[in-house]
Amino acid sequence: MKFGNLLPRALVSTSVSRRSFLASALAVPLIAQGDRPQIVAGVMAGDTTLGGGVIWSKTDRPSRMVVTWRTSERGPRHRIVGPAATAASDFTCKVPLTRLPAGQRILYDVQFESSTRELSEPFAGHFMTAPDKPSKVRFIWSGDVAGQGWGINQDWGGMRGFDAVRQREPDFFIHSGDTIYADVPIKSEVKLPGGALWKNVVTEAKSKVAETLDEFRGNFRYNLLDENVRRLQSEVAQIWQWDDHEVMNNWSPGRDLAADNRYREKDVLKIATRAKQAFLEYSPIPVGSNIYRKIAYGPLLDVFMLDMRSYRAANSYNLQKARSGETLYLGDRQIAWLKKELAASKAMWKVIASDMPIGLDVADGKDAQGRTIFENSANGNGPVLGREFEIADLLRFMKARGIRNTVWLTADVHYTAAHYYNPEGAQFKEFLPFWEFVSGPLHAGTFGPSATDDTFGIEVKYQKCPPPRQSNLAPSAGMQFYGECEIDPVTRAMTVVLRDLAGTALFTQTLEHFHQ
Repeated sequence: MKFGNLLPRALVSTSVSRRSFLASALAVPLIAQGDRPQIVAGVMAGDTTLGGGVIWSKTDRPSRMVVTWRTSERGPRHRIVGPAATAASDFTCKVPLTRLPAGQRILYDVQFESSTRELSEPFAGHFMTAPDKPSKVRFIWSGDVAGQGWGINQDWGGMRGFDAVRQREPDFFIHSGDTIYADVPIKSEVKLPGGALWKNVVTEAKSKVAETLDEFRGNFRYNLLDENVRRLQSEVAQIWQWDDHEVMNNWSPGRDLAADNRYREKDVLKIATRAKQAFLEYSPIPVGSNIYRKIAYGPLLDVFMLDMRSYRAANSYNLQKARSGETLYLGDRQIAWLKKELAASKAMWKVIASDMPIGLDVADGKDAQGRTIFENSANGNGPVLGREFEIADLLRFMKARGIRNTVWLTADVHYTAAHYYNPEGAQFKEFLPFWEFVSGPLHAGTFGPSATDDTFGIEVKYQKCPPPRQSNLAPSAGMQFYGECEIDPVTRAMTVVLRDLAGTALFTQTLEHFHQ
């Protein structure tokens, strides 16, 4: 039995041919082996809650997914026959698990069965279920993978950020978006400062911007070539959201591709529909679920995953003086859901996983009138305007309902930071103070810092980013970041640590809980 579809390091040298590397990395035989299915991208557990979770895998041909789980090597086995993997989903498949014991490590095997009853070789994984009583919970978040042309460099050890996360042995990992960079092709070599070369593994799908469904799928397949990615996914449960690069940089319904010669398809909504299909196929999000959803992880933690892409209006100058269809960001339906779930939550801590920060300006060029277009809700210092109306409405609601112990987590801006939002220094004051922590990239270029917006009283307590006039630092520069949260079952305090690729604790903040 293989565990996590790992490769010996001898098999991942950049000296091997591209064809043989891809074949070995994805366990696809160069010569077909009869009707026996092959698992070609390892296994992954996701959205693990109290008593449940989802198992994901991918095969190379039509077949049926079968999952066997147990709580120990010698424990009784429970076999679940799942749905069929077909070309319609690129032979990806998901099996929901239910009635799992609480607070247990679940060991599972995945196989695919052909119509002639031939079984693939089993692949193994494991994950933790949510506890049903106050227990220590430790999880990690980060985002931004294979961005800015920094792909899989086997000479450097591949996507080492994923292994850094795995070595911390968290209960689960929140992927905060930009799970792929569909709009950024990967070149075989990138020159580093000083003349050294960064050597990428390259594939056909990553040789151009993604437009077709298969090209988007190919971006996910590219990341799965990396053994660090596959190993983390087989050992640590995943909770995913998306941001812009799953489609293209700063995308919104108003994106105009007329002058962008990289794209033959000019309809951004068609492109986004294909991108979303590929994301849902390759993510461990349950079939039929929204990208925005709640993960109930025991009495001490609820995680609220947001979707800041699917319901926004076109990016604009974002300074409208009243809330309207032009200022949509999360959208009315998602905000109503979030308010309802936050108000109903009995968990001690409420983590809001956001794909973009609240108080950092992210620009998206200029409009025809020369005004700055803004990508997120922030729009420069001043009163509530544009998309900020939705954020203000949510924060006002949380204060009115006395919803405390909320923490916002995000990535997106390619550096790490700790922000405290304080109404005393804010233009808008109708909210309870709260923290927002930023950490990324996990394997992409490093940038920053971004300008701050005082509307909600942001105070930068810590940040680490490149020196002035330096940007797009390679992963090998060491400025790859992730964040770690741990909840103490006795004190109920949450400790947040921002870490770098070496695991060094850069900043630590312990948050004391308020009694509800």
